[in-house]
Amino acid sequence: MYDPVLFRDRERPVQIAIGGVIPAIAGAIAGVLIGASSGAYWGYAGLVAVASVVAGFEHQDGWGGADRGLIAGGIYGVALLLAHLIVGTHALVSLGSFPPFLAVVTAIAGMLLTALGGWLARLMRERRATSVTE
Repeated sequence: MYDPVLFRDRERPVQIAIGGVIPAIAGAIAGVLIGASSGAYWGYAGLVAVASVVAGFEHQDGWGGADRGLIAGGIYGVALLLAHLIVGTHALVSLGSFPPFLAVVTAIAGMLLTALGGWLARLMRERRATSVTE
């Protein structure tokens, strides 16, 4: 069974790298892809969504995952917009009528996806504990 080290038990530099730097890099990659290929962007976004759910497994429950996902999703969205601005290409995927709002959308999506992972991890731990006691 997948049983990762909890995020809270990691050293602070590792928490910063996993919770902040990696989402910023992922967002910057998405910012470049959004102007290069819509298919590549959506495929990459799907990969990031799956990674967000898996990241939730590093938390005791969905609430801890939600906190991390909200921050990481916001960082991801801001990095996406900044990278897209720096590259200067035309977005092949709609950024909406007010592009900065995308950071809010990605923060909420990150919160929900990572919370899902935390909730699933809690369920798995509870089932494992129940099966051991039976």
